[in-house]
Amino acid sequence: MEIRLATIEDAHAIYEIEQQSFSVPWRLESVLAELEGAENKLYMVICEENHIVGYAGAWLVYDEGQITNIAILPSARGKGYGSKLTKQLIDECFSRGMHEIFLEVRISNLAALAMYRNLGFSVKGIRKEYYSEPTEDAYIMSLVSEEIE
Repeated sequence: MEIRLATIEDAHAIYEIEQQSFSVPWRLESVLAELEGAENKLYMVICEENHIVGYAGAWLVYDEGQITNIAILPSARGKGYGSKLTKQLIDECFSRGMHEIFLEVRISNLAALAMYRNLGFSVKGIRKEYYSEPTEDAYIMSLVSEEIE
């Protein structure tokens, strides 16, 4: 298992993970735009036997990070990759001067909620009807750098 910064060459693999993970996945053009000119963006991939099996990303705005997506291929889930990848993304955000990290998560996504809570995130609010297909509320969660040990 290896975690590394994503490159533009990883776009097709990330796109495929998107297709298998989300009801409204990003288009390939959106993935490419996220990976290009990444001075205010941070994307990481996790590899198993030299194949990308997951990715995570964040936008970096002033001293805050906004996690965009975290996704693991269905065939690679249940191995702790999501937690390891998210922890690495958090560490990288904080090492780049971010003081707080935010994310939104479907209120029905119990596995993700448990992972985020285990990593120290707490619920700060609710965004009504944030997700579509199906329409669902999202929890707004955050993690402050002082909470990391």
